[in-house]
Amino acid sequence: MMNKLLYLAAILFLVSCGSTQQASPGSTSEEKTFKVNTIAFYNLENLFDAENDETISDEYSPIMEMSEGLREGVYQKKLKKMAFVIPQIGADVSKNAPAVIGVCEVENRRVLEDLANQEEMLPFDYGIVHYDSPDRRGIDVALMYQKELFKPTHTNSHELLIYDKNDPDKRIFTRDQLVVSGKLDGDMIHFIVNHWPSRSGGEAKSRSKRESAAALNKKIIDSLHGIDPYAKIITMGDFNDGPYNTSIKEVLGAKSELEEVELKGLYNPMENMQKKGIGTIAYRDSWDLFDQMIVTKPLIEKDYSTYRFYKAGVFNPNFLSTPRGKYKGYPYRSFSDGGFSGGYSDHFPVYVHLIKEAK
Repeated sequence: MMNKLLYLAAILFLVSCGSTQQASPGSTSEEKTFKVNTIAFYNLENLFDAENDETISDEYSPIMEMSEGLREGVYQKKLKKMAFVIPQIGADVSKNAPAVIGVCEVENRRVLEDLANQEEMLPFDYGIVHYDSPDRRGIDVALMYQKELFKPTHTNSHELLIYDKNDPDKRIFTRDQLVVSGKLDGDMIHFIVNHWPSRSGGEAKSRSKRESAAALNKKIIDSLHGIDPYAKIITMGDFNDGPYNTSIKEVLGAKSELEEVELKGLYNPMENMQKKGIGTIAYRDSWDLFDQMIVTKPLIEKDYSTYRFYKAGVFNPNFLSTPRGKYKGYPYRSFSDGGFSGGYSDHFPVYVHLIKEAK
C-alpha cells in the first residue's frame, strides 16, 4: 500500500514548524507536497496467548488465570482490540497506519504474528522484529513495520544486567532493549524499543533500576553516534519514568527545547506535553507520561529533503478511555478483577510524525 501524500501550503507548513521564513511580498506561495509517516509506540498490556508455556513465567498472564474454556475466546478478543487501535494511530495526518510501531508486554513472536494477521492489520503487511527477553513476567519488546515502507538492515537485542542491592549475586531479570536499523523510504533511521523496570516496591526503591536502563540506552545511542554523529535515532518505549525523572533528564540528557539540543543530543517532545497535564497513564487521579518518543538532533533540522520530526502526540480518542465507574476517563484496560474488562490497554499509545518533501 503506497503511503498517502499530505498536501500543505509551503508558508503554512513553515510557520507550523516554527520557521520564520515568509513568502516574498507580492509573490504567490508555492504549494509543496510532503510525505508523512507515523512512528508509534504502544504498551499492549499483557498480550499473552492462550497456551501454557512452561518455558516462561506465563503465570503472570491474566488469560492463564482464567478457566481453560475461556482463554482462547479472550485471547481473540484481545487481538481484535489491539488490531482496531493500531491502524488509527496518527492516521488523521498520515492517512495510513504507522509505518513503524514499537510494542511491549508481548509474550512471544506468535502473538505478534496473530496480531499482524488480524483482518484490520492485513492490508498493511506488517513485518516483525522480536527477540525473547529473560524478563521474569515472560514479556518482551518488539517492532512491527510495514514492509513496503521500512526495510530493516540490522537488528540486535541488548541485555540489561542489574542486580539486587541486598544480594549482588542475584540478577533481576527484565526486558532487553531492541535496536532495529533500516531504511524508511530510503532514509536510514535507527529505532530503540524500551520497556524499563517497573516501579514495583515504590518509585524511590526502584529508581536505580531505571537509571541503569537509561545508562544502557545511552550506551547504545553513543555507539550509533560513534559510527555516525549525524545518525537519526528514535528511542521509544514505556520508560516507567516521566520526562522529568533523572533517568530521562540527566542520564539520557534529553532536552525539552529544540534550541538546547546539540549534536549527538536528544530532544524529548513529550516533556512540554507532560507539563500541560497530558498523560498516557493514570494512577490515583493523577496523570503521568511514561510512554515517550525521544529523537536525535538530525531529526529536528529544517532541511526537509529527508525525513524530519514534524510533531508528537498521545493517541487518546474517547473509545480508549474507561466509559464509566471509579476509573472513568482512565485508559480503558483489557484486564481487571481477574477477568477481561472489554478495554484495550492501561496505556495510551504515543507517536511522532516524520515528514519530507516528495520528489
